Amino acid sequence: MSDRQQLAASEPRFFASEEEDADATGQPSAPAPRRRRGRRIALIVLLVLALLAGGGVLAGGLYYRSVNSSIDRVDAFTGVPEESRPQVVAKGAMNIMILGSDSRDPENTGGSRSDTIILAHLPKDRSSAQLISIPRDTWTHVPRSDQGRGGRDAKINAAYAWGGVPLMVQTLEKFTGVRIDHVAMVDFAGFKEIVDALGGIEIDVEQGFTSTHSLNPGGKREFVAGRQTMDGATALDYARERYAFANGDFTRIKHQQQVIKAILDKAASGGTLSSPTKLNSFVKATANSVAVDKSMSLVDLAMEMRHLRSGNLGFYTCPVKGTGRVGSESVVFPDNAKAKELFDAVRRDSVQQIISAGK
Repeated sequence: MSDRQQLAASEPRFFASEEEDADATGQPSAPAPRRRRGRRIALIVLLVLALLAGGGVLAGGLYYRSVNSSIDRVDAFTGVPEESRPQVVAKGAMNIMILGSDSRDPENTGGSRSDTIILAHLPKDRSSAQLISIPRDTWTHVPRSDQGRGGRDAKINAAYAWGGVPLMVQTLEKFTGVRIDHVAMVDFAGFKEIVDALGGIEIDVEQGFTSTHSLNPGGKREFVAGRQTMDGATALDYARERYAFANGDFTRIKHQQQVIKAILDKAASGGTLSSPTKLNSFVKATANSVAVDKSMSLVDLAMEMRHLRSGNLGFYTCPVKGTGRVGSESVVFPDNAKAKELFDAVRRDSVQQIISAGK
């Protein structure tokens, strides 16, 4: 059995890098069966549960416990060498690595394309949250995995193909200098179901464009500039598209951030919290599709975050110098000096400096 087959047998298959989706012979690997339940947006689940706690909708902790026990768990930290991990600087703060893929992307025929890497920082006082997106093609050093793969510079999303979640933890910790406390696995295709459960969301489209990888028959959808209500399929097309823009993945990151905020706004201000039936179906459907690390307690985290609202969320992108090529690969070059300033602020739990460095 090859390294990749061993990895696929021991971990849920969420994604791998495009260039590395091959076995030892250099031929494309046969795709592992995808789990039928998509991993939807984990941070949204956490914040929705927090909204419920703050609103006093749920009696006692039994509902939280039932939700918490139904969520899939992943082994995120086994094999991560403690001696190589960053030290905890700000006790009480929390950093969550969110890994996302789009299993419904028409280009994603093998179910192995990585789309999203987010470092979510929750300050010690839990009064806000900062979400830092890291472009998937960021060129950085990937440590060597237990299977002997890696140990060289590559796109950051190659780490999963070479060593699963533990190597992704190691790689992100090395790149940022931030210690990862928890991990959440998501599928951004889950935007569709979540948005439809909310009855649509409001999005301000900055510029009109044509989506060429749409869920519509024919694969196209036109977006016009201005504020509009989007159903699930429209929101998914909006969050997925990158080829229509000169700066590609950077615009897609911005659109994904818009959709996350709009979902939270609708969950808080719409009829979801006031309707027990809608609330129950929305939370259960979403929570049943989330995978987190073995030590994360949604019960505890939801209670800690019960006062958090979307207005307290900050969205940022890791500073970069630009794009280019390394050999045959198209990559993103990080601005290491500016990135260090940003992630040092995260390590020290300095929210104001995160905001300043993230501008």
